[in-house]
Amino acid sequence: MSTVVSDEKATAKTAPKEYRQFIDGKWVPASNGATYADNDPFTGEKMATVPASTREDAKRAVEAAAGAFPAWWKTPPGAKQRLLLKAADILERRQMEIVGLLASETGCTFGFGMFQTIFTPNLLRQAASLPYQPTGEVIPADLPGAFYMGIRQPVGVVAGLAPWNAPLILSLRAIAAPLAFGNTVVLKPSEESPITGGLVYAEIFEEAGFPPGVVNVVTHAPGQAEPVVDEFMENPKVRRISFTGSTKTGRLLAQKAARYLKRMVLELGGQNPLIVLADADLEYAVNAAAFGTFLHQGQICMSARKIIVERPIAKEFTEKLVAKTKSLKVGSPTEMDTIIGPLINKQALDQVRSRVDEAVSHGAKVLTGGKAQGACYEPTLLSDVPADVTMSRDETFGPVATITVVDDPDEAVRLANQTTYGLAAGILTRDADRALALAERIEAGIVHINDQPVNDEPQVPFGGVKDSGYGRFGGGEAAHEFTEMRWVTVQSQGRPFPF
Repeated sequence: MSTVVSDEKATAKTAPKEYRQFIDGKWVPASNGATYADNDPFTGEKMATVPASTREDAKRAVEAAAGAFPAWWKTPPGAKQRLLLKAADILERRQMEIVGLLASETGCTFGFGMFQTIFTPNLLRQAASLPYQPTGEVIPADLPGAFYMGIRQPVGVVAGLAPWNAPLILSLRAIAAPLAFGNTVVLKPSEESPITGGLVYAEIFEEAGFPPGVVNVVTHAPGQAEPVVDEFMENPKVRRISFTGSTKTGRLLAQKAARYLKRMVLELGGQNPLIVLADADLEYAVNAAAFGTFLHQGQICMSARKIIVERPIAKEFTEKLVAKTKSLKVGSPTEMDTIIGPLINKQALDQVRSRVDEAVSHGAKVLTGGKAQGACYEPTLLSDVPADVTMSRDETFGPVATITVVDDPDEAVRLANQTTYGLAAGILTRDADRALALAERIEAGIVHINDQPVNDEPQVPFGGVKDSGYGRFGGGEAAHEFTEMRWVTVQSQGRPFPF
């Protein structure tokens, strides 16, 4: 009889469980012993108990990271690489367990859970190449006998503030490149995803053998982020802050950081356009629009919010997209064929509902959807949405998109740019040359031709413009964010001085 060998952690019950946070290589409770319940957004049941940390815990984590920094900085690149590759293998081994945790903690459907668990080992493996990258440069010198160098060095302690919507990806993105460049990190996951956005990574990095203090994870209760973040802002040992989240919160954090002359990397919200030109492949355009709009219930910063269609194909495109949207299964994220799972919490559900209702009360037409189903909101398409309602101005983080018909590509670009945001955009057309010309005019950090806006890979320069933030994650661009360029000179033969 054959015996199937499986990962013990993968077969363990995932809920309810009592967790601790990870500081200086130790699993510890909050300093005041407080905890909070981490609830399943679909069932409302408690899946775990998590430490509700204080500013004192954040300070301890920063001190641990600062203490570990000198040795980690000088750890040879090959040793850093081996640890990152081992962490990737552990993460991959625990894939199906983590897919289950993502469903229980964030309402993530099976497809998006698989995407996150495939993407993140690749992110670690790409980061494993970075320890060899910041090599610096030799700079020409006009001073006789001088030798000038530009040397990249890690900044020190990096604080990562990660959101709940794609926690496995976005938490790791906040810390993987900084670690690879020789920084130490303190990760603060969202209160909505403390496990998949933080504590799972603490387990993985501990098992991989990262030294104590190099990776620290601090969790906090709902409504209690401010004291923890204030410590990161005000503590001079924190030299960079990486934040992914809403534009409203990002603006407040940037104002605080400016007070302390502290640099941030900000990836914020998006009001992302998807332009469908008249020569687009119709079936492909419908599939792309549905995916870009409804993946993970539209709770992705890159989700298509404004579908802009050229008039000759608008009627047929809209009819086909409405039909496809009606076919998407709404329900439990634990059922593998569910496409639309729950929104993260009641507040999110209420916001989507209120914005759809406001748009309809001002003349918008509901083409399909427009109602809540328990903790879920039906996939919804609207037309004739006025420019002065909230949905037209702000990011609505849910399974809702608007459809607008235009007469030509120039009008499509003008409409795409009528927003304060500038994260991602998509252009669907058979004419790549024309699309490249249009892409230059779209005010976004990311433009995808013959694709919808939801796209990412670990090595690309990811980030937005305007109210979608500043700085870039990914690949070599991350070196500009998480290292300092220093000018170092050597004067080999002395120099004359005028006095």
